[in-house]
Amino acid sequence: MAAVATRLGRIGFAEAGGGDSTPLVFLHGVGSDKSVWRPQLEHFGGGRRAVAFDYPGYGDSDPASDECTRDDYAAAIFAAMDSLGIDRAHLCGLSLGGVVAIAMHEAAPERCASLVLADSFAVHPDSEAIYRRGVEASRSIGMAALAEQRAPLLLAPDTPERVRREVIDTMARIDPHAYRIGARAVWLADQRERAARIAAPTLVLVGELDPVTPPALSEQLGALVHGSRLETIAGASHVANLDRPDEFNRLVEQFISGS
Repeated sequence: MAAVATRLGRIGFAEAGGGDSTPLVFLHGVGSDKSVWRPQLEHFGGGRRAVAFDYPGYGDSDPASDECTRDDYAAAIFAAMDSLGIDRAHLCGLSLGGVVAIAMHEAAPERCASLVLADSFAVHPDSEAIYRRGVEASRSIGMAALAEQRAPLLLAPDTPERVRREVIDTMARIDPHAYRIGARAVWLADQRERAARIAAPTLVLVGELDPVTPPALSEQLGALVHGSRLETIAGASHVANLDRPDEFNRLVEQFISGS
């Protein structure tokens, strides 16, 4: 775990691997941080440079301003990539990470070799209600209790207890103010026009059991992105990369192989 100095402040990151293949950048969800990508860093670091970043306010990054938006997250990740010497990368984002990946493509499509949008959406039909509930809970019961409450929605019933505990503990450590900023960035997003402009090769992934961003939203997202490919991960819920890491890695590996 470390942080890199950028023109926009310090951004937390974890990385593995190297070589000449196009790097792979991972973007986490609103209730997580870079540590959620540990299984992917271990897998993909064997063949290419793989980097997971924290958004401003999360993990090892500097705090976010009150006005921080999903576009500011995108700018911060690009600034961190600059500091690490990464000009162009495959972007793999889960939930809020998919929202940020779309924002990054909008800002600088030439820097996006491809997009993997996992358990995400262009617009969520229940956005206002989900946002309001999350904000209220972060204030009334705190992040630890909210994490315990959310875990059954995020993970499949057969996910190992060790993984479930890690997800809860990570969410419990998030600064409540940063969480509320992240919740605004993800749930109030409407990026349908941006998604329709995506020109990079795009893989849309979704957990079969995801109740937070159900498969229908990934189908809608895939329909917006011209030429995209949609894959459903059997037995996985919202945090599909932890529920079924082997299948998640296989699908991403197949998609970016050779580049």
